[in-house]
Amino acid sequence: MTIAPEPVSSAAPLRLVVSLDVEEEGLFGGGYARHGATVANVAHLERLAPLLRDRHLPVTLFCAHSVFADAAACAALERFREQCEVEIGAHLHHWNTPPVQEGGPGYVDAGSVPEEILEAKLRTLFEVGRNFQGAPLTSFRMGRWDLRRNLWPLLARAGVRVDASVRPLHCGRGGPDHYDAPSDPYSVEVNGVELLEAPLTCTPLFPALPDWVRHCGDGARGSLQKWGALALLPVYHPFRAMCAITRLHVARGGRVISLTWHSSEMMPGGAPHMPDAAAVERLLRRVGAYLDWLTATWPVEGVTMGELGRRLRPAVPCRRAAPGADWIW
Repeated sequence: MTIAPEPVSSAAPLRLVVSLDVEEEGLFGGGYARHGATVANVAHLERLAPLLRDRHLPVTLFCAHSVFADAAACAALERFREQCEVEIGAHLHHWNTPPVQEGGPGYVDAGSVPEEILEAKLRTLFEVGRNFQGAPLTSFRMGRWDLRRNLWPLLARAGVRVDASVRPLHCGRGGPDHYDAPSDPYSVEVNGVELLEAPLTCTPLFPALPDWVRHCGDGARGSLQKWGALALLPVYHPFRAMCAITRLHVARGGRVISLTWHSSEMMPGGAPHMPDAAAVERLLRRVGAYLDWLTATWPVEGVTMGELGRRLRPAVPCRRAAPGADWIW
């Protein structure tokens, strides 16, 4: 499965950030356990090590509380860090990070959680993360892309300097509104603290499509991501679609590529769409083929989220949101 590379540009390199959400199993089956979640999938991260090592690429692992709280998972993280260049970031699953709210459905959106409870959950998460690696965690991703504008001050106080929770062209009933978010990184000033937002690489099939859909109402906006936009999620898109997403993003001025998936998708049987080892191997081959195509097509520099923040935060524009938008402050 190959695509002929385009001529390599002499322009400044694209920056590539590979990240995984490292978390408990069960989410893809609709289960959101408050207690007793299993994290056996973390040991399967080692399948990724040769792919990264051979290409001299770092990776950012956004780890949930359930991972930091499990001794075997922490040992697996340590083994993986010995094999690759790894940044450990924080990933908030607010449904099972202490203090846990009992009763009701297993999952509630972040907008339904009182702000003081969310801040307490963030303190718990960042404390166990700091205990694991002996240094503060400064990169963050919110579970289910559920970043709300009221979270920004909480993240700044928690020490976050790079956030990767925004999915452009994404909105839905009761969820955050990221529809108009830029597709390339931008800085955000929150109470005197400057953060970098590093969105998921996501682009519409046609440049005018988001504006046209906006006039069709909230229902149409909420469905655009399913039929009119492509996101760089290798589990869901074939190799050629990933190449098309990237070509469109770069042609429209994008200079950062954000590629992400989940640790449970590295484990045979860890998700319904990863039923066996063959499915995992197909995913890894697809990712490897994409990375080889990317580096043959453009100059590429692999960076962690933290490195991206240190390099870009002083240089990119500071954005402010329209009233009601959740993607920036």
